[in-house]
Amino acid sequence: MSFHAAVFIAVSLDGFIAREDGSIDWLTERGEQAGDTGYDEFVATVDTMVMGRATYEKVLTFGTWPYEGKQVEVLSTTLPADVDERIIVHRTLDGLVETLNDRGAQRIYVDGGRLIQTFLRAGLLNELTITTAPVLLGRGLPLFGDLDGEIELNHNATRTLKAGFVQSDYTVRR
Repeated sequence: MSFHAAVFIAVSLDGFIAREDGSIDWLTERGEQAGDTGYDEFVATVDTMVMGRATYEKVLTFGTWPYEGKQVEVLSTTLPADVDERIIVHRTLDGLVETLNDRGAQRIYVDGGRLIQTFLRAGLLNELTITTAPVLLGRGLPLFGDLDGEIELNHNATRTLKAGFVQSDYTVRR
């Protein structure tokens, strides 16, 4: 693996990235209160965005395409290959990884709960930045689902943001 894979994501205090229906209204309603989370700075460091179908479809609801100038790869077994000229659709993780390596991807942003879990299980993830919002959803789509075993992390830093948001950085131990 020649690329460095990073996550930058927000979760509720009880570990959910979205409501059961995929809605992130709980975050968009509060997100600006957190102030500068470093997201724009983070995105400026990546050359490739990698996401699953559900995340891609959520991004389409934002109105403006937020990844102009970035290579965008989507892992999906259901999206048509020619669904959007701004993205490349991959059917398998192996095919995605092969493309990333062949293209010389350096630093990739892995987004979406299921894809993050897939990258973790495959040993492809290097770092995580997790911003915790001060809200309990009770149920929803978890950031971390079932994993095959423990994944050891090194804690690098924790910052307190505005409005009760907390952000922590971790690297995956190898």
